[in-house]
Amino acid sequence: MNASVKSAGKPAALGDDAAQERGEEIFARFDSNVMARLWDYVRPHRPALIGALSTVALFTLVQVAIPVAVRYAVDSALGKSGFGFDTVMATFALLVVCNAGLNFLQEWAATRLAQTVIFDLRRAMFAHLQRVSLSILDQTQVGRLMARLQGDVGSLQEFMETSISAIGDFFLLLGIIAVLLAMDVKLGLLTLCVLPLLVLLRLFWLPWARKAFTRARAASSSVNAALAENINGIRTVQENRREQINFERYKRRARENLDAQIGSSRASQLMAPTVDILTGCAMAIVVVAGGREVISGALNVGVIVAFIFCVQRFFDPIRTLTMQYTVMQRAMASGYRIFEVLDIPVTLDDREHARPLPDGPPRIDFDRVTFGYREGQPVLHDIDLHIAPYQTVALVGPTGSGKTSIAALIHRFYDVWDGAVRVGGEDVRDVTLDSLGQCIGMVLQEPFLFSGTIAENMRYGLQWATHAQVVEAAKAVSAHDFIMRLPDGYDTMLGQRGRNLSIGQRQLLSFARALLAQPKILILDEATANIDSFTELEIQRALNVLRKGRTTIIIAHRLATIRDADMIVVLQKGHIVEQGTHEELLAGGGLYAQLHASSNESFDDAAGNFYN
Repeated sequence: MNASVKSAGKPAALGDDAAQERGEEIFARFDSNVMARLWDYVRPHRPALIGALSTVALFTLVQVAIPVAVRYAVDSALGKSGFGFDTVMATFALLVVCNAGLNFLQEWAATRLAQTVIFDLRRAMFAHLQRVSLSILDQTQVGRLMARLQGDVGSLQEFMETSISAIGDFFLLLGIIAVLLAMDVKLGLLTLCVLPLLVLLRLFWLPWARKAFTRARAASSSVNAALAENINGIRTVQENRREQINFERYKRRARENLDAQIGSSRASQLMAPTVDILTGCAMAIVVVAGGREVISGALNVGVIVAFIFCVQRFFDPIRTLTMQYTVMQRAMASGYRIFEVLDIPVTLDDREHARPLPDGPPRIDFDRVTFGYREGQPVLHDIDLHIAPYQTVALVGPTGSGKTSIAALIHRFYDVWDGAVRVGGEDVRDVTLDSLGQCIGMVLQEPFLFSGTIAENMRYGLQWATHAQVVEAAKAVSAHDFIMRLPDGYDTMLGQRGRNLSIGQRQLLSFARALLAQPKILILDEATANIDSFTELEIQRALNVLRKGRTTIIIAHRLATIRDADMIVVLQKGHIVEQGTHEELLAGGGLYAQLHASSNESFDDAAGNFYN
């Protein structure tokens, strides 16, 4: 093996074009390690594999027996066989029926086994990606990841479906050779003399075909990534009227993909006419050389007819195995890329002796925390922050000052570099992620709603919640009225990401979901950043309900939303530069006072009066 599949867990491996192309070039040939990894998923289904292989073996024997039956049928018709014509024809008919039945069974068994294994593989990939740390997914292009989850899995599925049949084709090839030599050694060897020419042609074909297949795979991945990026950012595209520019860029990639796929198809299909030409040459040898033997009386006509049938069947598995090489090329590259995803390290997981978070006051402490997303580029520097239970604390500061990073560390989406983050006096690294997740609720700047009904979205992760509890939570955050105005109320189906609701309505649903979860700690990350001032007043009423009896952290640019917080923490370039109440910070004349002075005072006053 040229490189280790186990070394593929680095974040850059999923997004770096050069690394990806190198990986495809290395693994475009048979890779025993990829096959060994794949066997781990096949092993639990060994009875089904044995059944499929047994069916293939029987099908191969029947295919080899048919030309032999044809030989005796012809000889019996001419009176030159010791078997009766009726007996031979009955046997031939039975073989034909068995051939059809076994062909169906072997295809069905192979497909069923492949689908079952791919089902397990898809589940493994999905389950693993649910646990992969955000620090790695942050650096991964969605299009490339989707290409692996869909296109690469499809290529591996095709390989598995055809591989069992390919094994049968290989043994059919050996069986036909045995039959040819058994019927007449001299004519058999003469017929097989075209094989060295086929081997020579393949030696020249393989390097060229490998390059074509590698280029096609890289081009397909590139065009998928471009398409996913454009779809995900379609609103920004339309806002900036970039449709034509993006179309031209996509058209260039699509053209490159078209050229690469045509080249791959050309390489794939080139061997088919080559095999056909060799088939014709072998047939000519049988007709000319065998015909002379028949005329001289050295061979029966039945042998020549059987030879012709065998030659026709002989090159069919060669053609199939040649095409299977193309499938194998794609599968090796796809298998490498799939296991590369499965080998992404889960850097955030429960420690060996992690325990549930104790049921105590929801205190939050940052003890000299330093953290960053990339090595050597810290975002937070030596942060000391202590939040008493049931306080409302606001984090403010310029963009990039580290506000969202603090919120992410509380939920342990990332691990700190130095220091410790404690919740309820416990280091978040020493408690289970499940218990930490149950303690903390988050409402983000852009709420994410899933396909499904409104009630299902509010109960997301809270299957225990009754309909009455859902309605009560919606009423508490002033979402009930607009829900009841919808066509099906709480059973209204939401479009992708809830696009059939306004941003304010989506935010109210996310508040209701947070309230329904009853977390001890509530984190509001720019929860009012994308809504208008009128909707914000409604949101503020919901916030009042949400904050009661909870330790609340509010991240906001609009100072009106946090002016009555128990403590305001001001950050700049990853450092805490000020902390205190609204009045204390204004009196101090520091960064907070500057931010406050630059805000819209008239709106601040109106919103602040409503909020109080």
